[in-house]
Amino acid sequence: MQRGDGQLVENFYSSTCPNVESIVNRVVSTKFSQTFVTIPATLRLFFHDCFIEGCDASVLIQSPNGDAEKDAPDNLSLAGDGFDTVVQAKQAVEAQCPGVVSCADILAIAARDVVVLAGGAPFSVELGRRDGLVSRASSVKGNLPEPTFNLDELNQMFAKHGLSQIDMIALSGAHTLGFSHCDRLANRIYSFSSSSPVDPSLDPAYAQQLMQSCPRNVDPQIAINMDPVTPRTFDNMYYQNLVAGKGLFTSDQVLFTDASSQPTVNDFARNPLDFNAAFATAMRKLGRVGVKTGNQGEIRRDCTAFN
Repeated sequence: MQRGDGQLVENFYSSTCPNVESIVNRVVSTKFSQTFVTIPATLRLFFHDCFIEGCDASVLIQSPNGDAEKDAPDNLSLAGDGFDTVVQAKQAVEAQCPGVVSCADILAIAARDVVVLAGGAPFSVELGRRDGLVSRASSVKGNLPEPTFNLDELNQMFAKHGLSQIDMIALSGAHTLGFSHCDRLANRIYSFSSSSPVDPSLDPAYAQQLMQSCPRNVDPQIAINMDPVTPRTFDNMYYQNLVAGKGLFTSDQVLFTDASSQPTVNDFARNPLDFNAAFATAMRKLGRVGVKTGNQGEIRRDCTAFN
């Protein structure tokens, strides 16, 4: 995969579509007023897009054969509200600047906007991506982090995209928002190991809470908040939760239990400004992953279909 050289600039559309960010922001804000899910759904969509084929809106493509990126098992839980946000924003942008702004850039702007709407610190977004020309379900497997990953597996996967351990820990902080499903954490409360059915790194009271929310044979799609304390606020509570043994996934809690990442978690738990700065840096770096420019891509007219 070609790594984008980050030939992106903040004012890419200054002469061709100067109001693009305010147009997108207006749509995102309206969508948020209709449903909170807009926020975690859009942020997660950006991450899933960038880790497969780069930040090129390939995750938005709909295939009549059900074999596009969004059809892969790991992507079936991407909430429809994220897709809808980008499609609506694209329509609003097309009305003012037809054929100019890529779906990939609109997703990058929207991902920043939802962070700010949920209380996160503002940061500027680099623009100039083109939309990708391939979207395959088969590209996804093995390329997104699993909830069971340890620190080495997380670092290895993020390093492939030029992201450091600090970037990875900061981006994990997106789990201060949104929800998962019981089937993604059942192993930590019912079948962790032969000697200990409950993961010993879980706070016992939190483990009890999870068992109440996710009884043994519950519908696997019951939703459970990633951040049990402030699930609708973009803040540093995720890290405070990790310190308290309240990380939902193994891949969350390991950031605190592993000695080499623990100091960063402690810093972010104590210093929201450190976290906000690291998150903004990591989002900008994430936004440069596998970027298409020139004839490597196109400006899609409809985000869900190749031109």
